[in-house]
Amino acid sequence: MSLSSELDHPAPDAARPRVIRRNGAVTPFDAAKIRAALTKAFLAAEGPEAGASRRVHDIVGALTAEIVAALHRRGDGRAFDIEEIQDQAELALMRGGHHKVARAYVLYREARARQRAVPAAPAAPVLHVRAADGALRPLDEGRLARLVEEAAAGLDGVSVAAILAETRRNLYDGISPDELAEAPILAARALVEREPGYSRATARLLLDKLRREALSFLAGRPDEATQGEMAGRYADYFHAYLKAGIAAERIDPELGRFDLSRIAAALKPERDLAFDYLGLQTLYDRYVLHVGGRRFELPQAFFMRVAMGLALREVDREAQAIEFYDLLSSFDFMASTPTLFNAGTLRPQLSSCFLTTVADDLDGIFKAIRDNALLAKYSGGLGNDWTGVRGLGAHIRGTNGESQGVVPFLKVANDTAIAVNQGGKRKGAVCAYLETWHVDIEEFLDLRKNTGDDRRRTHDMNTANWIPDLFMERVEADGPWTLFSPDETPDLHDLHGAAFKVAYEGYEAKAARGEMKVTRRLRAVDLWRRMLTVLYETGHPWIAFKDPCNIRSPQRHAGIVHSSNLCTEITLNTSADEVAVCNLGSVNLAAHVTPDGLDRERLARTVRTAMRLLDNVIDINFYTIPEARRSNLRHRPVGLGLMGFQDALHVLRLPYASEDALRFADQSMEAIAYEAISASCDLVAERGRYPSFAGSLWSEGILPIDSLELLAEARGGIDLDRSSTLDWDSLRERVKTVGLRNSNCLAIAPTATISNISGVSQSIEPAYQTLYVKSNMSGDFTVVNPHLVADLKARGLWDELMVSDLKYYDGSLGAIDRVPADLKALYATAFEFDPAWLIEAAARRQKWIDQAQSLNLYLADPSGRKLDALYRLAWRRGLKTTYYLRSRSATHVEKSTLQGVDGKLNAVSVAAPTPNACAIDDPTCEACQ
Repeated sequence: MSLSSELDHPAPDAARPRVIRRNGAVTPFDAAKIRAALTKAFLAAEGPEAGASRRVHDIVGALTAEIVAALHRRGDGRAFDIEEIQDQAELALMRGGHHKVARAYVLYREARARQRAVPAAPAAPVLHVRAADGALRPLDEGRLARLVEEAAAGLDGVSVAAILAETRRNLYDGISPDELAEAPILAARALVEREPGYSRATARLLLDKLRREALSFLAGRPDEATQGEMAGRYADYFHAYLKAGIAAERIDPELGRFDLSRIAAALKPERDLAFDYLGLQTLYDRYVLHVGGRRFELPQAFFMRVAMGLALREVDREAQAIEFYDLLSSFDFMASTPTLFNAGTLRPQLSSCFLTTVADDLDGIFKAIRDNALLAKYSGGLGNDWTGVRGLGAHIRGTNGESQGVVPFLKVANDTAIAVNQGGKRKGAVCAYLETWHVDIEEFLDLRKNTGDDRRRTHDMNTANWIPDLFMERVEADGPWTLFSPDETPDLHDLHGAAFKVAYEGYEAKAARGEMKVTRRLRAVDLWRRMLTVLYETGHPWIAFKDPCNIRSPQRHAGIVHSSNLCTEITLNTSADEVAVCNLGSVNLAAHVTPDGLDRERLARTVRTAMRLLDNVIDINFYTIPEARRSNLRHRPVGLGLMGFQDALHVLRLPYASEDALRFADQSMEAIAYEAISASCDLVAERGRYPSFAGSLWSEGILPIDSLELLAEARGGIDLDRSSTLDWDSLRERVKTVGLRNSNCLAIAPTATISNISGVSQSIEPAYQTLYVKSNMSGDFTVVNPHLVADLKARGLWDELMVSDLKYYDGSLGAIDRVPADLKALYATAFEFDPAWLIEAAARRQKWIDQAQSLNLYLADPSGRKLDALYRLAWRRGLKTTYYLRSRSATHVEKSTLQGVDGKLNAVSVAAPTPNACAIDDPTCEACQ
């Protein structure tokens, strides 16, 4: 057979011509490859349309036949060198007049020659994963790519390639499964500051790690699933999870008696994707159940376990558990940390904080310390009233000696809080309160100092001043103030308002006559200034006001409010027989606003379900001391609060420092209060009034907005907006005639941790910075304001230079010239506006709240004059309490950009702390939320 007939009639292998490749290999001649090479040359020269041209097809066919014939003439049956074949193709093109195509063919040959001259890059090494048994298995590159693609799905600005490239830089041969799971997480988190969507992507990658851990634990062997695969496995997983949790004594066996098919069918696996990185890492580290450090509880199982634990005593407990689950897993509302920790477990201690009064004898003092330990063991935060304990130098009848005062016992309480650390989940936390007339008040002010006798210091205990109005009046008038020991003035502890003034002035007269053993007289302003100075230096003691807490208390007929709690939002009665208990949860305000305003219908649904959930906490709760159980069941107080206030302002386009923001603070709190009181009233028909309702302000038709007038009357007036927008008259009448299920309904807690889980701003806090590093017990997290990034993108301003500028200016827009003024106002951070705006917003809320609010105050450049004006304003506006005074944070984003060696932009730098700085996620805050 001739060589020219090879095109249509290939010869048998033994008779076919051969081609000598460049590597010396000999292969059969294939004319079709000549046709393909010529076609590509025409495409390169004439464009893609040449491939469909009949003319080109015919030309290529004729040229191929010509080349084959020429090769036949040069030597029938011999092996041809590949370069010789390509030379004939080039000559055929030139003879045919296809000069443009020939040129493209020549250029192609030259480019290929240059490529061949470059040494071939070594093939990427095949990586292996070292299993627990030591065996090496090839890395599943395909799964890694699918995992990252799934993590980035639907997230604007998130690059799969960027995450994979950074991930592969951290891989090595023999990597462990745990290190492999961590690699993409570290890769994605390094990109968060460039694009907030990477926070969500990082969370999804962490979710894969958690899934692998949980599924492997339940299967007893390595097991894993992507999010897509898990959607079909969640129901089966939930059954296995409950069975394992009950067997390991982590879950109450009663949960296994629910209709689990109905419960499992209600799970919504897609909600696992709603977390950002900080939220899921917090959940992973401190909330989900584990055995021996191996986690087996996925997020939706976590929320359902909590919901089932709170629905145990419901008639249709499956339906109610599903309703609670929908509320929690949607982030519309979040229960407090102790509830999330312990609901559905064998020891369901669900309450957040406990308030106690310490008796003035050794039995009472050490019982209080023992109670602290028992209450802290199951995640309770503590507020102790120490005002009743006699002061330094007071007479002790039993020994005929002199008292060492309050301070040595506070040292013991401090060390107890350290020793009982809530099972390693978080530090024990306690706050000691002392009233301003106590003779030990000056030593009390120094407790948190780093100088002086360390035996009279409490470095881990929070402290707070419990200030009567009479003291503030003396400060305003620059009058004298007298200190006493409570063993000589036993009634002052339980008095407030006009009655306190009469008794106090009577004791002052006795002291003037020399009839008091332990007393000291000083200028009220001097003591006030020292309070503020120490507050600036150490962050303590906080400032809380005794009279508004008692005058406006709905339960003033049933006792006295002697202190607030650990986080200053709870104002409940305490006595030797009753330990006050607060049962907390927070509405996510950001989830209930649109650009058009507050979604009242959604808010009403959320609050109604939340109030039922909180009321259930009281009955299901595991009480460690009888005084707490007695108090909680008698009064049934709950504290519904809010979080995400700053996010809501961003949605509404309202700067925090504006009259519009004050109106929103007022009206949003009014709506929450209205719905909460209404929901508690609705529960009465099903469950009855709380036992101590008779004689309360509620029973007289006096609601929180009305009790403000009682305070105004006691003080001779309060300068505060009293306006309202809802139908309070009809609700007032309902409460008076029907009653309430709960003695107290409202309190705004710090939400330090649950807001992280929900992915919103804390409580009523202003934005701390627009870009910063947040440090807590789970590590360091880059936080960037997604609302700001969206606005900057819309105006073409979001780039690496903006990231660099935000770092340089500590997350502030103020000094960045190219940012428009309206965005600077909208995204002004906590230190960039007058803190009086915080006081005014808090005052608007306080008129609707039957308890109090955790109110942090921010001062960029504190001075004595500014502090004096700020805290006097808080008192004049009728606030009950304040919380931390904050100056600049000790931790910020590194001002330099570290691109190059590791490709990361978010290094952390720790600066010298300012005297009163505390971490934004202070562990003490978390004891409530």
